[in-house]
Amino acid sequence: MNATEPHLPTPRPAWIAGQAEQSDQTLAVHHPYDGDEIATVCVPTAEQVERAVSAAVAVAKEFRTTPAHLRAAALDHVSRSLRERADEVAEMITAENGKPLKWANVEVNRAVSTFRFAAEEARRFSGEVQRLDTDPTAEGRLAIVRRVPRGPVLGIAPFNFPLNLVAHKIAPAIAVGAPIIVKPAPRTPLSALLLGELLAETNLPEGAFSVLALGNEETSALVTDPRLPVVSFTGSGPVGWSLMDAAPRKQVVLELGGNGAAVVCADWPDLDFAAQRIATFGNYQAGQSCIAVQRVLVDRKVADKFLPMLLGAVGRLRTGDPHDPDVEVGPLVDEAAARRLETWVQEAVDGGAKLLAGGKRDGASLEPTVLSEVPRDAKAWSEEVFGPLLAVSVTDGIDDAFAQVNDSQYGLQAGVFTRDVQVAFRARAELDVGGVIVGDVPSFRADQMPYGGVKGSGVGREGIRSAMNDFTEERIMVLTGLEL
Repeated sequence: MNATEPHLPTPRPAWIAGQAEQSDQTLAVHHPYDGDEIATVCVPTAEQVERAVSAAVAVAKEFRTTPAHLRAAALDHVSRSLRERADEVAEMITAENGKPLKWANVEVNRAVSTFRFAAEEARRFSGEVQRLDTDPTAEGRLAIVRRVPRGPVLGIAPFNFPLNLVAHKIAPAIAVGAPIIVKPAPRTPLSALLLGELLAETNLPEGAFSVLALGNEETSALVTDPRLPVVSFTGSGPVGWSLMDAAPRKQVVLELGGNGAAVVCADWPDLDFAAQRIATFGNYQAGQSCIAVQRVLVDRKVADKFLPMLLGAVGRLRTGDPHDPDVEVGPLVDEAAARRLETWVQEAVDGGAKLLAGGKRDGASLEPTVLSEVPRDAKAWSEEVFGPLLAVSVTDGIDDAFAQVNDSQYGLQAGVFTRDVQVAFRARAELDVGGVIVGDVPSFRADQMPYGGVKGSGVGREGIRSAMNDFTEERIMVLTGLEL
């Protein structure tokens, strides 16, 4: 598309070292539900990318020594601005991502909190004091331990939460005083560019941030650039592990996929609640969440009661145009994603699975789908479906259920519906996941808590304080000759 034609709107600018800049190359953004073009954005040139990196390197020392109040004020400004423009931002998320407006509003509110939490952490990120006279050879010595930024951060964000997952790159970096270069997903760059606009209204030093709507291939040089010692990536496993392989000497934080399991134990008293939560959070964001429920493990003692409740809850979910405030399940990000999932459903059925609900595709949309008796080697069970699909398995007690949870290449989060405190603590001890949610689905996440996985689900942790630790390293100063 030729952005110089007068009848076309001006493309959204890139943010190069805190300044809005145009470029000759543009990228069109389309609405997943109907394919309409909703905006064009500038794709930075190689020269602009180089200036962004050079500015981040040049400002790194200055930025890490800025007072905490300056960084906290910038984060507070973004939080406050998002809250004031919440309706507009939610509409933007729905337009570029296709998630129902209901969930887009939730995402905006979460991003408001994410930046607020970061402002609070920036004010109290103080380190610790250690007395060293616990050994006779260190009498009169005191250690002051502080964390300092490793250097500029490259943050690579996915399409499924185009605002809040970008926030989880930007906010902790700003909080610790690390310059950040953000690369949003090419399908959903608008929310990230809006955050660049809001940051530009603050007093952050030039070079503290850049937002580059680059293609995935153009990002490779940034991943290997030694001037960017930290890479924080959220997205698919194959891409994430390839980034780590490409940058073996860097601090690489990977938040990758999952195939979240929800365990319904025989002691759980409210099966209808469990069914409602599993139906909702297997299909929210059209299932395009790393911690969406995919596998449902229900105890045989309650399976006959639970399954009709689950099917009823899934059947009541409203699908359609994501701009309709009553719609709960919208399209996948594009038609190719829906076609992939359609083939996975058919593969499972061909292998002996029973199709209990859904399964039909219309363009980029797939009906909320429920399968049972899915073969363990079928993609619908063993891979991350990233779509509106639930696979149900009837289990014989806790041992069987926990074994099935762990029989996976992934380990992000698991939900365990139980009132038995012994089972809850056993789940924490035995399940090979980054987080266990007791009494609810694995899809629960509070933005201040540590969040991440094990095995194929990644390394490192998000959550503001945890990410601040990942972006920094300890530096120690020892004082000598003190009276302690």
